[in-house]
Amino acid sequence: MLPRTRRSIMPVILTFCWATLGTSSLNAWQAVPAQQEKSEEMVRKAKVKVEPVYPDVARRMSIAGTVRLAITVAPNGAVKSAKPIGGHPLLVNAATDAVKRWRFESSPSESNGIVEFKFQPQN
Repeated sequence: MLPRTRRSIMPVILTFCWATLGTSSLNAWQAVPAQQEKSEEMVRKAKVKVEPVYPDVARRMSIAGTVRLAITVAPNGAVKSAKPIGGHPLLVNAATDAVKRWRFESSPSESNGIVEFKFQPQN
C-alpha cells in the first residue's frame, strides 16, 4: 500500500500521463526496421524478415518508439537468441517475436549484432 501522500497524488499523475499521451489516435500503426548501428552491424544479410504486429494496447495508448534487440544468429541462419537492450516494454515482445522468425544467410559460425524496430504511425 502506498503512503497517504502518494495515494492522493496518484490520480493527478495518471491524469497528466493520459493527457500527455492523448486519447484520439487510433490510427493505423506500423513497425519499420531501422538502420543498424555501424559498430554492431550484422555482417550476414537477412533472407526473410517478418514485420512485428503492433500490440493493441500500445495502439490504444498511442505508444510509439524504437526497440533495440541484441541478436545471436546460428550458423544455419536461424535467430538463436534475442535480448532487448532498449525500447518501450509494450513494444519489446512484438519486436522479439518477429525477429525470432527472421532467417539469415548460412555461415560457418554464429553472428551477433543489433537490430532496431521503429514503431510509428503509418502515414
